[in-house]
Amino acid sequence: MERLTSFLRLLSKVYSRQNLGRPISLSGLASKSGLVRRSVMTENRYRNAALIMAAGTGSRVGSDIPKQFLPVKGQPMLRHSYAAFCDHTGIDGHFVVVGSGQKETAAAALSGLPDANFVDGGATRRESVRAGLEAIAHSGGAQNILIHDAARPFLAAEVIDRLLRQLASHKGAVPALPVIDSLARGRTVMTKTVERAGLQRIQTPQAFNFDEILAAHRGWDPSQEATDDARMALAAGYDVAIVPGDERLAKYTFASDFDGHGAHAMIRTGNGFDVHRLVAGEELWLCGVKIDHSHGLSGHSDADVAIHALVDAILGALALGDIGDHFPPSDPQWRGASSDQFLAHAVKLAREAGYELSNADVTIICEAPQIGPHRQVMREKLAEIMDVQLSQISVKATTTERLGYTGRGEGITAQASASLIEIQE
Repeated sequence: MERLTSFLRLLSKVYSRQNLGRPISLSGLASKSGLVRRSVMTENRYRNAALIMAAGTGSRVGSDIPKQFLPVKGQPMLRHSYAAFCDHTGIDGHFVVVGSGQKETAAAALSGLPDANFVDGGATRRESVRAGLEAIAHSGGAQNILIHDAARPFLAAEVIDRLLRQLASHKGAVPALPVIDSLARGRTVMTKTVERAGLQRIQTPQAFNFDEILAAHRGWDPSQEATDDARMALAAGYDVAIVPGDERLAKYTFASDFDGHGAHAMIRTGNGFDVHRLVAGEELWLCGVKIDHSHGLSGHSDADVAIHALVDAILGALALGDIGDHFPPSDPQWRGASSDQFLAHAVKLAREAGYELSNADVTIICEAPQIGPHRQVMREKLAEIMDVQLSQISVKATTTERLGYTGRGEGITAQASASLIEIQE
């Protein structure tokens, strides 16, 4: 428990949504991540709900921390697939099944992401899935459900798209990859070879019409255990389509699967701060996005104050000075230059030093323009420049209540933090 508590403290610092340097409390994480449940849906069903199975103990990993919470590429394994569902516009319901006493840990792992609906799991995977389905039914139900194992963290949007398309004409769909290895029966001695033609390696998420798979679970013989939900759908007489899977959906099962994925990686964190004056006749660029406004920011480059703060945060984490050391304003080649290249350069330096971005958080401080309508495209642009997932980028905005130079509309301030995780081969 002491190791788990220390790990939670680290999570609360890395994924805090509070002001820079102020870690959120674990009770706050619980509230913000869904332990305080949202109002029960009674009028409308979810269109496409995601149900992530994260109730296991991961005993084969040999860790006192359940494997779904172990770090993979700088983030708790559960966070990866949950973020993938949150980022997909076709998914409007997010449920996570956790084991006894794991809700607080799960809340910490998902801090900063849209609220999760947590469900207590059962003694077996089948019982845990059933508990999740019943919870969704109680909240109003769903048209479709995607059931996914947290132990398959790297879920591509394309796989979700393929599954949803198939549900238009089938009651179920699963991602799969063809078996390419030779197969044989036997334990210590081969007794018989097995023809591999037509054999598939089934992955998750497995997608179903919600009412059909719920009925299959309710009608299942509890004395029998099913290896997955597709088997139960087939037994109930439902057709299950196969879509192309993804090698990145490999399942993490043993301790060796985590080798090189950040179990003992070093984390470095830096902060950045920048200010630019607002003047008439200049273009306004923020987070790499051009904003229509009566005034723009004055500076030697395009004066993108948000990117400049983020660059300083990354350079600070690397102890490599600040943006002025790498792109001096006295150098004419940077006059009017796009700040995109400054950010790309900082990320390149991080990777050359053996680090990759864990997450970045940018706060823009101004009275005008309004940042909210541009926030999503700003996140997308920063993720594109840095070649990272959208879920790793946060952009926020606030005002100074009309106090000071930002309150008078004389300038815009930005502050940023960036956490880098050591790349382990």
